[in-house]
Amino acid sequence: MNIYWLEQTEAQVPAENQWLSARETVCLSSMRIAKRRADWRLGRWTAKHALAACLNLPTNFPDLANIEIRAVASGAPEVFLRDQPADLAISLSHRAGTALCTVASPGTSFGCDLEAIEPRSDAFVADYFTVNERALIEQAVVQERPLFLALLWSGKESALKALRLGLRLDTRCMCVSPVDAWPQGSGESARFLRPFSMATDPEEWRPLRVRYSGNQIFGGWWRLQGLLVRTVVSDLPLRTPVHLE
Repeated sequence: MNIYWLEQTEAQVPAENQWLSARETVCLSSMRIAKRRADWRLGRWTAKHALAACLNLPTNFPDLANIEIRAVASGAPEVFLRDQPADLAISLSHRAGTALCTVASPGTSFGCDLEAIEPRSDAFVADYFTVNERALIEQAVVQERPLFLALLWSGKESALKALRLGLRLDTRCMCVSPVDAWPQGSGESARFLRPFSMATDPEEWRPLRVRYSGNQIFGGWWRLQGLLVRTVVSDLPLRTPVHLE
């Protein structure tokens, strides 16, 4: 399976709103908090450009306005083209003035996430990570632990989006493994075969797996650039994500 990705920043989003559909314009006008408006516009701008690249469409304002992103009851985004369901599915994430959009064929369970590398408390680790994940965190070089925590959390967020359940689930029902091997044995006391280590090229995509409730496996990829970690997961075998120009 192929999945395509594109990132944009707040600086790339125009001040005008003519690239939004009429429905999107109404939705934007209902938002009173400036940061929420900025994040929402950034996400829509990024998604529309990713979809235009996949559909080989122009990116002038009228053509972008014909691409509409609607949120379903679960909060997941769905794509419409000229008010008709499009034959593409997306996942969206934004953090720290950057947005990531991934695009794939419909009928596939996939999700993406952007996470900032920042200090996190011991209480956060205890509340949201499994015993196996906490063991991996302890194995990581001290200087890399903030990165490792961001990576594990981002993997969980991507899997939750793929499940279309969000944080309504206990995040300890899934275990993220950003290494090429799964634990030996079974259960929360299993030991990992090798510790985490940084890529030679930190910006390359590296394998990622998420085990959900002990049975379902989401495969995917993670990537580091700047102070942001990106993750993409899917319930189908996933090739290295393809960058959209």
